[in-house]
Amino acid sequence: MTAKEILKELKPLGSDSYKKVIFNHGVKEPCFGVKISELQKIQKRIKKDYQLALDLYDTGNYDAMYLAGLIADDARMTKQDLQRWVTQAYCRPLCGATVSWVAAGSPHGWEVGLEWIGSKVPLIAAAGWATLGSLMSIKEDAALDLVELKRLLERVQKAIHQAPDPVRHQMNSFIIAVGGYVTSLTEAAIRAGEKIGPVMVDMGNTSCQVPFAPDYIRKVQKRGTVGKKRKSAKC
Repeated sequence: MTAKEILKELKPLGSDSYKKVIFNHGVKEPCFGVKISELQKIQKRIKKDYQLALDLYDTGNYDAMYLAGLIADDARMTKQDLQRWVTQAYCRPLCGATVSWVAAGSPHGWEVGLEWIGSKVPLIAAAGWATLGSLMSIKEDAALDLVELKRLLERVQKAIHQAPDPVRHQMNSFIIAVGGYVTSLTEAAIRAGEKIGPVMVDMGNTSCQVPFAPDYIRKVQKRGTVGKKRKSAKC
């Protein structure tokens, strides 16, 4: 299938009511307002398609861009592909989910994550922290740079309250990811979260709340799922 054919398929699946919901998260036109559950049905049919994913993302249509992330062949994504995607990720769902999930599944996740967190563009920096957090969820601890992760915990601790809202949100999520997925750093993440304290983020006209990282990590501990990895960062 082509990107043009996919757009024709997506258009009648959209709804104004869902558009209103996602517009509160920074999404803008062009957008049909297709629910993720409908996009996942198309994902199941297509599975992976590297070129189609690139073409869909380049349409600039939000629904197509989100679908692109779902069907992307992460292993084939080049660093240049990822850089182009992150610069076009104009809202939190794209930078915090679509781009970061694909980047984490690519061979370049750690590299681009570290590069992006230093960006002066808030959404790119947020994508970097989201990418690093996603890596924690899918990479075995032995494949992670634990020393660098400790440094990143310290970096978040020092900078989070001065960071822009999108970055602050993803920094908090990064603390949770380290604590929930990296067994040897769980207590370090809890301590960092305690020193940071509650994190305030303007989530706009949404019902979303920012969890207190130590409490969230302790819930994971109580469930007995600390260190349990996922097959894919995508959901």
